[in-house]
Amino acid sequence: QVQVTESGGGLVQAGGSLRLSCAASGRTDIYSAAGWFRQAPGKEREFVAAISGSGTRTYYADSVKGRFNISRDTANNTVYLQTNSLKPEDAGIYFCAASRYALRYASNYDYWGQGTQVTVSS
Repeated sequence: QVQVTESGGGLVQAGGSLRLSCAASGRTDIYSAAGWFRQAPGKEREFVAAISGSGTRTYYADSVKGRFNISRDTANNTVYLQTNSLKPEDAGIYFCAASRYALRYASNYDYWGQGTQVTVSS
């Protein structure tokens, strides 16, 4: 079992930044990879970024590449998503999930947090 908790969402103007945090506890030795997904109203959940358990491999959706950065503090079992140059289309609920492997597909993730809301005003 892994417990996942996101934080750091909020309201920001277009062009602004937010740093989202994902704290994990439990069997993070097994489910060490993490992914961020987001879901806007009326849309399907979509992949944003993922990071391997070692932190050496990262993956990004094309829509956020160059603007978002995923990183991790392994000692504290926390994964961060630095979001920069935010656009209104980046708004939604951002979910963090834990898995054995860093993958782009939500179905591969075993444990999910409740999400944190990101609102971007134009």
